[in-house]
Amino acid sequence: MKRSMQWRLTLMLGGAILVSGLVSALVSFILSYEEAKEFQDDTLRQIALLTAWSKDVPTESKELNQFHAKIALDDTESRISVIHLPDDPRPKWLVENLSPGLHTLETGGDRLRIFLQKDSSGKTLMVTQPTDIRDEIAINSALRTFAPLLLFLPIMAWLVMWIIRSELVPIKKLAGHLDAQPTDQPRPLAHEGVPDEIVPFVYAINRLLERVTNLMGQQRRFIADAAHELRSPLTALSIQVQNLKQAGSLERMNERILPLQDGIERARKLTEQLLNLARIQTATTETKIVDVSAMSRQLIAEYLPMAEAKGIDLGLDEAAPLTLLGAPENLRLILKNALENALQYAPSGGEVTVRLLCPVGDRSGFEILDNGPGIPVSEHKRVFDPFFRLPGTSGEGSGLGLAIAMEAAACQGGSVSLLNRPEGPGLIFRYLQNCST
Repeated sequence: MKRSMQWRLTLMLGGAILVSGLVSALVSFILSYEEAKEFQDDTLRQIALLTAWSKDVPTESKELNQFHAKIALDDTESRISVIHLPDDPRPKWLVENLSPGLHTLETGGDRLRIFLQKDSSGKTLMVTQPTDIRDEIAINSALRTFAPLLLFLPIMAWLVMWIIRSELVPIKKLAGHLDAQPTDQPRPLAHEGVPDEIVPFVYAINRLLERVTNLMGQQRRFIADAAHELRSPLTALSIQVQNLKQAGSLERMNERILPLQDGIERARKLTEQLLNLARIQTATTETKIVDVSAMSRQLIAEYLPMAEAKGIDLGLDEAAPLTLLGAPENLRLILKNALENALQYAPSGGEVTVRLLCPVGDRSGFEILDNGPGIPVSEHKRVFDPFFRLPGTSGEGSGLGLAIAMEAAACQGGSVSLLNRPEGPGLIFRYLQNCST
């Protein structure tokens, strides 16, 4: 099911307003109803007081009789009646020994609200009113308060919907601007006119777009460099094949086969490195506990013939077994490329050592040490760029080894760095990451 924030806010706020409005209207209705009934009780008291007071007013008998007659007239709308005992006939519903004050009595199926008052002479004054009339008047009075609140609720619901829709318009415009972005060169989104709560989200999108732009630029450079690097060995292979066809004798053909084999091996190695770099940049691998000690011994055994061919002393410095949490393929690529680089640039009769580092704090890793020519400190970061090679560097490397190692380390959450050996010429390749245990 789709989760619409606009509809959720509308329903939640509209529901809250509806419930609170109904509760307020109900409370207002009850209070108005009770207040109307109290007002009617006060009316009965005032009529009784006015009737009693009028008898004490000195006036001519005729005028007084007319005044009493006027007071005694029943109200045709409110049906209020005034009874004087013993002057008027005693009603049948009047119970004996009824105390002064307000009472509600049954009168043959009807109910009367009565205010009874006695004077010092023993005369009784009663002011009566049917309760159905009282309830009707109270309800009508309460409805005058209740009805406007009910009419106001739909208006409030419409206002809530309109306000929410208006406030979400900048978000819709922002989405439109994002959809209109060119795929090859996305631009940062403007945050003017965007609600403050959405501004951090816009900043996050802009940072993501910046990373995507950098990644796309990096991929473009990688593709261009890869095309350039592959063009040279493939052109050389094409020329060598043509030279092989032109060989006039079997001896000359055998001489030209060896450079062709070397060229094929270089192209194969370059292609493998390019595929490794592309795989690391795009793929996700499963992590587990890796025995780095066993992996180091395996790689040393694999590269031992190469070291012996150059007279290099290749060894392992292991103070304690080392395990790391990570992807075995990535850790192997880091160790392999660093070891291959060290063997390639170490001089004949030199030495290369794989040193496993004991945990320091919460980090551990390994180092590859060589006694080669080293790298100037100013170039320590640049050598991690793909296809970058120091000017005047001997050998047939492609400049991808350290770039692959750095990409693999980043996927592991680790870091790689280069340091010059303090005790003499040479270089230290160091990899560190959080400990597995």
